[in-house]
Amino acid sequence: MMKVEIWSDVACPWCYVGTLRFERAVAETGADVEVVYRPFELDPSVPRDGDAPPLVEYLAAKFGSRERVAAAHARLGEAGKELGIDFQWSKMRRANTFDCHRLLTWALETAGAETQRALKKAMLRAYFTEGAVMTDHDVLADLAAEAGLDRGEAATVLGSDRCAAEVRAARQEAHGNGIAAVPTFVVEGQFMLQGALETEAWVRALGHLQRELATG
Repeated sequence: MMKVEIWSDVACPWCYVGTLRFERAVAETGADVEVVYRPFELDPSVPRDGDAPPLVEYLAAKFGSRERVAAAHARLGEAGKELGIDFQWSKMRRANTFDCHRLLTWALETAGAETQRALKKAMLRAYFTEGAVMTDHDVLADLAAEAGLDRGEAATVLGSDRCAAEVRAARQEAHGNGIAAVPTFVVEGQFMLQGALETEAWVRALGHLQRELATG
């Protein structure tokens, strides 16, 4: 089995697109892959109390115009449509994802990679399609329950400092390994691929990686 660590953020649209393209390639090739999600906060400065501006307003101020933001969202919308992603930009607010990453780390530790994957996908859908407030502990506990985790235990984790040190350590590890953008895919700790690669590119890459690992 080939282990793939995906460094990504819940509030990263290209991470959503990129991971689904990767999953399609895995399904097409039949590659035996274990996926583990690693924490990467795009913007740790966002307030954790949920008091953040609507995403479109923030991006328009950051990039200079609503037209530039609309063009970027149109490209993402087209990419998402073929993957079944319904981006609802008007519903989204800037999100601090620290608690999301704590919960994902806990899910991996207690229930394994498949449950973590289910939780990550639920979080991405909640943020990008439903406009959920990803700092709301009730929202996150509900998503944990949806993924098959115990809601009460998830709420306890969220109400504590559990896994906070691990998320902070992962931030330093990412920067130490030269990971400055996401999604970043690290295969067996040896190969690094960055960006939302097309499915066809992943099909070729998976074949190459399997051959390299078999002969290495």
